[in-house]
Amino acid sequence: MKKFFILNVLIALSCLCYAQTTELMVNKAEKGLYVEHTIAPKEGLYYIGRLYNVNAKSIAAYNHTELNKSLEIGQVLRIPLSDTNFTQKSTSGTPVYYKVMSGDGLYKVSGDNNKVPLKNIRDWNNLTSDNIQEGSNLVIGFLIAKEMPGYLANNRLKKQELLKLQQAEAEKAAALKQDSLNSTVAIAPIEDKTVTKQEKPIVKEDKPVVKTEPVTAPKQAVMDVSPDVKKEEIKTTPAVVKEEAKAVLIEDGYFKISYEQQVKAKPASKSTTVTSGIFKTTSGWQDAKYYLLMDGVTPGTIIRIVNPDNNRAVYAKVLGEMNGIRQNQGLDIRISNAAAAALAVREDDKFVVKVSY
Repeated sequence: MKKFFILNVLIALSCLCYAQTTELMVNKAEKGLYVEHTIAPKEGLYYIGRLYNVNAKSIAAYNHTELNKSLEIGQVLRIPLSDTNFTQKSTSGTPVYYKVMSGDGLYKVSGDNNKVPLKNIRDWNNLTSDNIQEGSNLVIGFLIAKEMPGYLANNRLKKQELLKLQQAEAEKAAALKQDSLNSTVAIAPIEDKTVTKQEKPIVKEDKPVVKTEPVTAPKQAVMDVSPDVKKEEIKTTPAVVKEEAKAVLIEDGYFKISYEQQVKAKPASKSTTVTSGIFKTTSGWQDAKYYLLMDGVTPGTIIRIVNPDNNRAVYAKVLGEMNGIRQNQGLDIRISNAAAAALAVREDDKFVVKVSY
């Protein structure tokens, strides 16, 4: 089971390493305008050259790499935009967008993008005035490459399928959580309302109360009764305790006891607010074993994670670090999707949690 979980984590991280491009976004450097391409499996410089209508040697030189050097999945290449594959005079080709930044005006957008005529920007984006909104995408030219439209259309389809899959998993997690809440049975003290006078248990005042403490359940007080009480009156008690233990596991997480032992040996010394993302895994939905990725913390350490929006908490084990993966930029940790569901996190991209360890 452990090997299967680790395999799922590696697959999830691999998916993070090469986000598919669905729109072409312009960037600017000293050498001029360019777009970025994230390497996917089985892609090489010659294929990318055909895709963007650029000579493979030009891409290698632009990125200061060797033509025959193998590329890594998730590696980001800069693709130059030149007179051979880019136009700002006509609408023939695939749109290239500029994301409007704070303080940008239409004149600045023009100046930052080869001084494309303002009239063209207005026409291509159906602007009725020169007021532009921060965060919006403006067409500033067109990539001339025959294979690009099909490539982007295929990536958009893959993205839609991924979103549907994520939505289905979120609905499944919500259903599982609801089922667990519905199945939770409250434990009430034993009452003598339904027993006859002859069957009424005798409480011995001079004896200490006996307590049962299951490892995975809260402490439950058990009354000391005389031997003549019929078995039918108390035989359901163990079943009730077992059901409560299951609810505690789901709510707090499998590693809660390990965390308590951890802080008993070495008291928690760090408590901070971090920005988190999510990675997908099949673990945690049934057994409440939650995991996370975090830099600077020894793998195997148990972390208490709290959602400040609703004060829900889970206990997760550190699998490893996040450094070296570009898609993790801006994040402090990533938690498993089962942990996010237990915390009732609403965001899919970034959200804030509190961690203690």
